[in-house]
Amino acid sequence: MQRLDWIEEYFEKVAQSSEEGREAVEYIRARKIKVGLRRARKSVGAFWTLERKFFLNSVHHTQESVLENPRAWTLFVHEVRHLQQGAFTALSIYGELDAWQVEFNLYKRLTGKTLHAVLEELLSLPLNMDRGNLRHARKLMMQYAGKEYGANFLPLYPLHQEIKYWVTRR
Repeated sequence: MQRLDWIEEYFEKVAQSSEEGREAVEYIRARKIKVGLRRARKSVGAFWTLERKFFLNSVHHTQESVLENPRAWTLFVHEVRHLQQGAFTALSIYGELDAWQVEFNLYKRLTGKTLHAVLEELLSLPLNMDRGNLRHARKLMMQYAGKEYGANFLPLYPLHQEIKYWVTRR
């Protein structure tokens, strides 16, 4: 299958999956963000770059599999959420908690499946700036995705707010 044909089919599947999917596809199209497959470490399902590109991990996905896999559609929504957040927020536990909750609430809705207990607990957390809450979210993310996921390297708050916190302790 040609790359452009595959991308169009993938966009159509994501857009048809949900309102969140439709909005994510519109966002990608409006900003002409490149979408593709690229190899990454096993603990990563998909990723975005500072050049505003988005890739599904070819270790887990193929052109054919993403057309029929709701997980690939919800990963799309997750990564677009990060692109919408901007780098400072996306590269924080707060940004990850937001994206994980959007992704897994959507996955649960699309599939009707009960999620892993760790994910269910993560979905029950409030999305707020409470440091204890964000530390707990980080712990759950690492418990589910493993240490290789890298959440232990992210600040709790978006970087500019994290710096302010460390200077003012507020």
